[in-house]
Amino acid sequence: MAMNFIWAGFLIGAFIFGLITFFCGNEAMYPDKDHYRVFQDMANNTLTSSIVAVRDLIIPLIGAMALWLGIMKIGEKSGLIQIFARWISPFFSKIFKGVPKDHPANGAMLMNFSANFLGMDNAATPLGLKAMGELQSLNPNKKVASDAQIMFLVMNTSGLTLIPTVIMADRAAGGAANPTDIFLPILLATFVSTLVGLITVSYVQKINLFQKSLIGYLGGVIALFSGLVYLLYNISQRPGTEGEKLIEKISVISSGVIVFGIIVLFVAYGLYKKINVFETFIEGAKESLKTAIKIIPYLVAILASIAAFKASGGLNWIVEGIRDLVGIFTTETGFVDALPTGLMKPISGSGARAMMYETWNCVDGESTCSGVDSFAGKTASVMRGATETTFYVLAVYFGSVGIKKTRNAVWLGLTADLAGIIAAILFSYLFFT
Repeated sequence: MAMNFIWAGFLIGAFIFGLITFFCGNEAMYPDKDHYRVFQDMANNTLTSSIVAVRDLIIPLIGAMALWLGIMKIGEKSGLIQIFARWISPFFSKIFKGVPKDHPANGAMLMNFSANFLGMDNAATPLGLKAMGELQSLNPNKKVASDAQIMFLVMNTSGLTLIPTVIMADRAAGGAANPTDIFLPILLATFVSTLVGLITVSYVQKINLFQKSLIGYLGGVIALFSGLVYLLYNISQRPGTEGEKLIEKISVISSGVIVFGIIVLFVAYGLYKKINVFETFIEGAKESLKTAIKIIPYLVAILASIAAFKASGGLNWIVEGIRDLVGIFTTETGFVDALPTGLMKPISGSGARAMMYETWNCVDGESTCSGVDSFAGKTASVMRGATETTFYVLAVYFGSVGIKKTRNAVWLGLTADLAGIIAAILFSYLFFT
């Protein structure tokens, strides 16, 4: 029901903001006073986004899904996924209600969270779809999201990331003096987002986070996280570009070794258990086509409505309204120039990337943004990495298993997103001013 109103809201809101832009103009979008084109742009963007959804998102996803679903099938038949499940089950069974300790969903979720943490987007989505499918097998009402599925989705949309490889690469391409200077603020912002998501969902689902076993696991995770922050911070403080290059090496080496290491581990263990790893891989890879076909309508629906809203000028009007509101209380409005990226990220990852580039390239004399290394430029980068694409994840993950009623998943995911955006602003002021 929530997605029903959200989807309709994007389209109706696009029409309303389109009328405002048509009659009042929109200097940010139409500096040459050709705002009469707004409805044509809305129609074109809606159609284009539908094509892009299949061409640029679904087709590449099929390949990644074929690889990782094939590897996961080897893990299932060999029993390796069950081993992972037993390792993590004392923790997962407490926060994912209704998931047995030895169920394959635990191993699949662990793999997905690990991929997200390491910034391996091409692996995280297929593994997440696999985990959602395993959780669906436990769901008594196949059309309604279960508590475990909602917790899993919110943990995904909070986007805990160790090293944001893609964003650092974009900053390097954009000419940043130190492309890695945003990694620590992003790491801290995503931690806040994840923690708020966990606490919020636990409160709604009446999960007691003060159980001894949970405190032990969470304490260990926080201690490990703190150690990583301390280590990476010390590396970043090395003289000249030494720290920057070392962080880049850590990113490249860790992601490469772990990704290929997992593939080899699964195949080697499958051979050890005397299963036909090639035939098993093919069996699992075939599932990718079925899943992709299920996803297409959901993805087209949400991306088309978002494209219409963006083209209507709605985001620009909202940002300027926030600027005026903040200006009533303080003269410090530098972060507002980065807000389009933060507001777009829960909606569209590619849209957030485009907004980040627009902030970097802003040359408006009345704006505080002046390039990739400006405060607004760095803050936009942190906002982009602070959360995940909530609406995309909702459409793809729930669409892949046929969930019709998302219950409270939308507002719980957006709550984690809001926490991440606020944390991104605060940590940007802490590190960049």
